[in-house]
Amino acid sequence: MIESIKEINKFETWILASRPKTLLAAVVPVVTGTSIVSFETKVNIVASAVALICAMLIQIGTNFVNDLYDYLSGADNENRKGPTRALASGLITVAEMKTAIILVFSLTFILGLYLVYISTWITLLIGLLSIFAGIAYTAGPYPLAYNGLGDVFVFLFFGIVGTVGTYYVQVVDVTALVFWASIPVGALITNILVVNNYRDIEEDREVGKNTLAVKMGKKFTRYQYLVFMILSYLILLVVYFTYNQSLFVFLPMLTLPLAIRLIKMIFSYTGEKLNKTLELTAKLSAFYGFLFAVGIVL
Repeated sequence: MIESIKEINKFETWILASRPKTLLAAVVPVVTGTSIVSFETKVNIVASAVALICAMLIQIGTNFVNDLYDYLSGADNENRKGPTRALASGLITVAEMKTAIILVFSLTFILGLYLVYISTWITLLIGLLSIFAGIAYTAGPYPLAYNGLGDVFVFLFFGIVGTVGTYYVQVVDVTALVFWASIPVGALITNILVVNNYRDIEEDREVGKNTLAVKMGKKFTRYQYLVFMILSYLILLVVYFTYNQSLFVFLPMLTLPLAIRLIKMIFSYTGEKLNKTLELTAKLSAFYGFLFAVGIVL
Protein backbone atom coordinates (compact mmCIF):
# COMPACT_ATOMS: atom_id res chain seq x y z
CA MET A 1 0.00 0.00 0.00
CA ILE A 2 2.80 2.44 0.96
CA GLU A 3 4.70 1.70 -2.28
CA SER A 4 1.61 2.40 -4.39
CA ILE A 5 1.01 5.65 -2.49
CA LYS A 6 4.57 6.86 -3.19
CA GLU A 7 4.03 6.34 -6.91
CA ILE A 8 1.41 9.11 -6.97
CA ASN A 9 2.73 12.23 -8.75
CA LYS A 10 2.65 15.68 -7.12
CA PHE A 11 -0.50 16.82 -8.89
CA GLU A 12 -2.38 13.69 -7.80
CA THR A 13 -1.02 14.22 -4.30
CA TRP A 14 -2.59 17.66 -4.05
CA ILE A 15 -5.86 16.31 -5.45
CA LEU A 16 -5.77 13.66 -2.72
CA ALA A 17 -5.02 16.30 -0.06
CA SER A 18 -7.92 18.48 -1.25
CA ARG A 19 -10.30 15.56 -0.55
CA PRO A 20 -12.44 15.96 -3.70
CA LYS A 21 -15.24 13.79 -2.30
CA THR A 22 -15.85 16.42 0.38
CA LEU A 23 -16.27 19.29 -2.08
CA LEU A 24 -19.96 18.55 -2.63
CA ALA A 25 -20.41 19.91 0.88
CA ALA A 26 -19.35 23.29 -0.55
CA VAL A 27 -21.40 22.97 -3.74
CA VAL A 28 -24.80 22.11 -2.23
CA PRO A 29 -25.27 25.33 -0.17
CA VAL A 30 -24.41 27.49 -3.19
CA VAL A 31 -26.77 25.56 -5.46
CA THR A 32 -29.56 25.76 -2.89
CA GLY A 33 -29.10 29.48 -2.26
CA THR A 34 -29.00 30.18 -5.99
CA SER A 35 -32.16 28.14 -6.59
CA ILE A 36 -34.06 30.41 -4.20
CA VAL A 37 -32.70 33.46 -5.99
CA SER A 38 -33.98 31.93 -9.23
CA PHE A 39 -37.39 31.38 -7.65
CA GLU A 40 -37.68 34.99 -6.49
CA THR A 41 -35.71 37.06 -9.02
CA LYS A 42 -32.96 36.92 -11.67
CA VAL A 43 -29.80 34.95 -10.91
CA ASN A 44 -26.44 36.72 -11.10
CA ILE A 45 -24.49 33.97 -12.85
CA VAL A 46 -21.07 35.54 -12.26
CA ALA A 47 -21.78 36.06 -8.56
CA SER A 48 -23.01 32.47 -8.25
CA ALA A 49 -19.88 31.15 -9.95
CA VAL A 50 -17.54 33.23 -7.78
CA ALA A 51 -19.46 32.19 -4.63
CA LEU A 52 -19.11 28.55 -5.69
CA ILE A 53 -15.36 28.87 -6.29
CA CYS A 54 -14.87 30.64 -2.96
CA ALA A 55 -16.90 28.00 -1.12
CA MET A 56 -14.85 25.21 -2.68
CA LEU A 57 -11.58 26.99 -1.89
CA ILE A 58 -12.62 27.43 1.74
CA GLN A 59 -13.45 23.72 1.87
CA ILE A 60 -10.06 22.83 0.37
CA GLY A 61 -8.24 25.23 2.69
CA THR A 62 -10.06 23.77 5.68
CA ASN A 63 -9.09 20.27 4.53
CA PHE A 64 -5.44 21.34 4.24
CA VAL A 65 -5.48 22.84 7.74
CA ASN A 66 -7.17 19.71 9.05
CA ASP A 67 -4.57 17.49 7.38
CA LEU A 68 -1.73 19.58 8.81
CA TYR A 69 -2.87 19.86 12.41
CA ASP A 70 -4.24 16.34 12.70
CA TYR A 71 -0.78 15.21 11.61
CA LEU A 72 1.06 17.52 14.01
CA SER A 73 -1.20 16.53 16.92
CA GLY A 74 -0.83 12.81 16.22
CA ALA A 75 -4.53 12.34 15.45
CA ASP A 76 -3.59 10.94 12.02
CA ASN A 77 -1.43 7.88 12.63
CA GLU A 78 -1.00 4.25 11.59
CA ASN A 79 -4.26 3.31 13.35
CA ARG A 80 -6.35 5.58 11.15
CA LYS A 81 -9.46 3.89 9.75
CA GLY A 82 -10.35 6.56 7.23
CA PRO A 83 -8.91 7.52 3.82
CA THR A 84 -5.19 8.21 3.27
CA ARG A 85 -3.94 11.60 4.44
CA ALA A 86 -1.16 13.33 2.50
CA LEU A 87 1.01 14.46 5.41
CA ALA A 88 0.68 11.29 7.46
CA SER A 89 1.66 9.30 4.35
CA GLY A 90 4.72 11.45 3.70
CA LEU A 91 3.42 12.66 0.34
CA ILE A 92 3.54 16.34 1.30
CA THR A 93 5.85 18.13 3.73
CA VAL A 94 4.72 20.42 6.54
CA ALA A 95 6.30 23.42 4.81
CA GLU A 96 4.52 22.64 1.53
CA MET A 97 1.17 22.33 3.27
CA LYS A 98 1.60 25.62 5.14
CA THR A 99 2.39 27.38 1.85
CA ALA A 100 -0.66 25.80 0.19
CA ILE A 101 -2.92 26.95 3.03
CA ILE A 102 -1.73 30.55 2.64
CA LEU A 103 -2.19 30.44 -1.15
CA VAL A 104 -5.68 28.91 -1.03
CA PHE A 105 -7.07 31.31 1.56
CA SER A 106 -5.39 34.32 -0.11
CA LEU A 107 -7.01 33.41 -3.44
CA THR A 108 -10.35 33.02 -1.64
CA PHE A 109 -10.02 36.50 -0.17
CA ILE A 110 -9.10 38.09 -3.51
CA LEU A 111 -12.01 36.48 -5.36
CA GLY A 112 -14.34 37.31 -2.49
CA LEU A 113 -13.64 41.01 -2.93
CA TYR A 114 -15.78 40.90 -6.08
CA LEU A 115 -18.73 39.66 -4.01
CA VAL A 116 -18.11 42.46 -1.52
CA TYR A 117 -18.04 44.97 -4.39
CA ILE A 118 -21.46 43.92 -5.71
CA SER A 119 -23.10 43.65 -2.27
CA THR A 120 -22.07 45.19 1.08
CA TRP A 121 -19.44 45.07 3.83
CA ILE A 122 -21.49 42.27 5.43
CA THR A 123 -20.19 39.95 2.70
CA LEU A 124 -16.63 40.84 3.71
CA LEU A 125 -17.45 39.96 7.31
CA ILE A 126 -19.01 36.64 6.24
CA GLY A 127 -15.95 35.80 4.13
CA LEU A 128 -13.44 36.64 6.85
CA LEU A 129 -15.39 34.67 9.44
CA SER A 130 -15.58 31.69 7.08
CA ILE A 131 -11.82 31.73 6.49
CA PHE A 132 -11.14 32.17 10.20
CA ALA A 133 -13.48 29.31 11.09
CA GLY A 134 -11.85 27.08 8.46
CA ILE A 135 -8.48 27.66 10.12
CA ALA A 136 -9.81 27.48 13.69
CA TYR A 137 -11.49 24.15 12.94
CA THR A 138 -8.27 22.29 13.81
CA ALA A 139 -5.71 25.07 14.44
CA GLY A 140 -5.09 27.69 17.09
CA PRO A 141 -5.21 27.61 20.89
CA TYR A 142 -8.79 26.26 20.94
CA PRO A 143 -9.36 24.13 17.82
CA LEU A 144 -13.08 23.66 17.28
CA ALA A 145 -12.85 20.03 16.15
CA TYR A 146 -10.84 19.12 19.25
CA ASN A 147 -13.30 20.70 21.66
CA GLY A 148 -16.67 19.35 20.56
CA LEU A 149 -17.56 22.34 18.36
CA GLY A 150 -16.86 20.85 14.94
CA ASP A 151 -20.50 19.93 14.42
CA VAL A 152 -21.62 23.48 15.23
CA PHE A 153 -19.04 24.89 12.80
CA VAL A 154 -20.15 22.63 9.95
CA PHE A 155 -23.87 23.26 10.51
CA LEU A 156 -23.43 27.03 10.67
CA PHE A 157 -20.92 27.57 7.87
CA PHE A 158 -21.78 24.81 5.41
CA GLY A 159 -25.48 25.11 6.09
CA ILE A 160 -26.73 28.54 7.11
CA VAL A 161 -23.79 30.77 6.08
CA GLY A 162 -23.16 28.98 2.78
CA THR A 163 -26.80 28.98 1.69
CA VAL A 164 -27.89 32.34 3.06
CA GLY A 165 -24.60 33.97 2.01
CA THR A 166 -25.03 32.84 -1.60
CA TYR A 167 -28.52 34.35 -1.62
CA TYR A 168 -27.37 37.56 0.07
CA VAL A 169 -24.58 38.45 -2.37
CA GLN A 170 -27.09 38.36 -5.23
CA VAL A 171 -30.14 39.92 -3.61
CA VAL A 172 -28.56 41.91 -0.74
CA ASP A 173 -31.32 40.69 1.54
CA VAL A 174 -32.22 37.67 3.65
CA THR A 175 -35.61 35.98 3.71
CA ALA A 176 -37.15 33.39 5.98
CA LEU A 177 -37.38 30.95 3.06
CA VAL A 178 -33.64 30.87 2.44
CA PHE A 179 -33.03 30.44 6.17
CA TRP A 180 -35.37 27.44 6.40
CA ALA A 181 -33.83 25.97 3.25
CA SER A 182 -30.37 26.19 4.81
CA ILE A 183 -31.31 23.92 7.73
CA PRO A 184 -31.53 20.57 5.88
CA VAL A 185 -28.41 21.52 3.93
CA GLY A 186 -26.51 22.04 7.17
CA ALA A 187 -28.02 19.02 8.93
CA LEU A 188 -27.13 16.53 6.20
CA ILE A 189 -23.64 17.90 5.68
CA THR A 190 -23.08 17.80 9.46
CA ASN A 191 -24.10 14.15 9.39
CA ILE A 192 -21.03 13.47 7.24
CA LEU A 193 -18.91 14.70 10.13
CA VAL A 194 -21.04 12.79 12.63
CA VAL A 195 -20.29 9.48 10.88
CA ASN A 196 -16.61 10.35 10.63
CA ASN A 197 -16.37 11.15 14.35
CA TYR A 198 -18.46 8.13 15.30
CA ARG A 199 -16.10 5.86 13.37
CA ASP A 200 -13.01 7.42 14.95
CA ILE A 201 -14.32 7.80 18.49
CA GLU A 202 -11.83 5.43 20.15
CA GLU A 203 -8.78 6.73 18.27
CA ASP A 204 -9.78 10.37 18.86
CA ARG A 205 -10.22 9.72 22.58
CA GLU A 206 -6.72 8.22 22.78
CA VAL A 207 -5.04 11.27 21.21
CA GLY A 208 -7.12 13.83 23.10
CA LYS A 209 -9.28 14.91 20.17
CA ASN A 210 -12.46 15.64 22.09
CA THR A 211 -15.05 15.68 19.34
CA LEU A 212 -18.71 15.86 20.27
CA ALA A 213 -18.86 12.10 19.73
CA VAL A 214 -16.03 11.59 22.24
CA LYS A 215 -17.64 13.94 24.75
CA MET A 216 -21.18 12.57 24.49
CA GLY A 217 -20.59 8.91 23.56
CA LYS A 218 -21.75 6.49 20.89
CA LYS A 219 -25.44 6.38 21.80
CA PHE A 220 -25.78 10.17 21.66
CA THR A 221 -23.92 10.29 18.32
CA ARG A 222 -26.21 7.69 16.73
CA TYR A 223 -29.30 9.63 17.82
CA GLN A 224 -27.74 12.91 16.73
CA TYR A 225 -27.45 11.42 13.24
CA LEU A 226 -31.07 10.24 13.40
CA VAL A 227 -32.41 13.61 14.57
CA PHE A 228 -30.59 15.51 11.83
CA MET A 229 -31.96 13.07 9.28
CA ILE A 230 -35.56 13.46 10.50
CA LEU A 231 -35.21 17.25 10.73
CA SER A 232 -34.08 17.44 7.10
CA TYR A 233 -37.27 15.83 5.83
CA LEU A 234 -39.59 17.69 8.22
CA ILE A 235 -38.31 21.01 6.88
CA LEU A 236 -39.89 20.16 3.54
CA LEU A 237 -43.30 20.44 5.20
CA VAL A 238 -42.42 23.86 6.62
CA VAL A 239 -41.29 25.14 3.22
CA TYR A 240 -44.34 23.72 1.44
CA PHE A 241 -47.05 24.98 3.80
CA THR A 242 -45.46 28.29 4.79
CA TYR A 243 -44.13 29.55 1.48
CA ASN A 244 -46.74 28.29 -0.99
CA GLN A 245 -44.32 26.03 -2.80
CA SER A 246 -45.52 23.42 -5.29
CA LEU A 247 -45.42 19.68 -4.65
CA PHE A 248 -42.08 19.65 -6.46
CA VAL A 249 -40.51 20.79 -3.19
CA PHE A 250 -40.98 17.20 -1.99
CA LEU A 251 -38.59 15.85 -4.64
CA PRO A 252 -35.98 15.16 -1.91
CA MET A 253 -38.35 12.48 -0.59
CA LEU A 254 -36.95 10.32 -3.39
CA THR A 255 -33.85 9.97 -1.23
CA LEU A 256 -35.81 8.68 1.79
CA PRO A 257 -35.01 4.96 1.12
CA LEU A 258 -31.31 5.80 1.21
CA ALA A 259 -31.79 7.79 4.41
CA ILE A 260 -33.52 4.82 6.07
CA ARG A 261 -30.72 2.52 4.92
CA LEU A 262 -28.12 4.87 6.40
CA ILE A 263 -29.90 5.05 9.74
CA LYS A 264 -29.85 1.27 9.91
CA MET A 265 -26.15 1.28 9.04
CA ILE A 266 -25.06 3.71 11.74
CA PHE A 267 -27.03 1.77 14.35
CA SER A 268 -25.37 -1.51 13.38
CA TYR A 269 -21.92 -0.78 11.85
CA THR A 270 -18.64 0.00 13.60
CA GLY A 271 -15.02 0.61 12.59
CA GLU A 272 -14.01 0.57 8.94
CA LYS A 273 -17.47 -0.61 7.87
CA LEU A 274 -18.58 2.95 8.54
CA ASN A 275 -16.47 4.19 5.61
CA LYS A 276 -19.31 3.05 3.34
CA THR A 277 -21.81 4.85 5.57
CA LEU A 278 -19.67 7.97 5.34
CA GLU A 279 -19.54 7.78 1.54
CA LEU A 280 -23.30 7.27 1.21
CA THR A 281 -24.06 10.04 3.72
CA ALA A 282 -22.09 12.45 1.54
CA LYS A 283 -24.00 11.27 -1.53
CA LEU A 284 -27.31 11.65 0.29
CA SER A 285 -26.53 15.27 1.19
CA ALA A 286 -25.74 15.94 -2.47
CA PHE A 287 -28.79 14.13 -3.89
CA TYR A 288 -31.12 15.77 -1.37
CA GLY A 289 -29.61 19.21 -1.95
CA PHE A 290 -29.85 19.08 -5.74
CA LEU A 291 -33.39 17.70 -5.68
CA PHE A 292 -34.39 20.38 -3.18
CA ALA A 293 -32.92 23.06 -5.44
CA VAL A 294 -34.75 21.67 -8.48
CA GLY A 295 -37.99 21.49 -6.51
CA ILE A 296 -37.74 25.14 -5.47
CA VAL A 297 -36.99 26.30 -9.03
CA LEU A 298 -39.90 24.31 -10.43
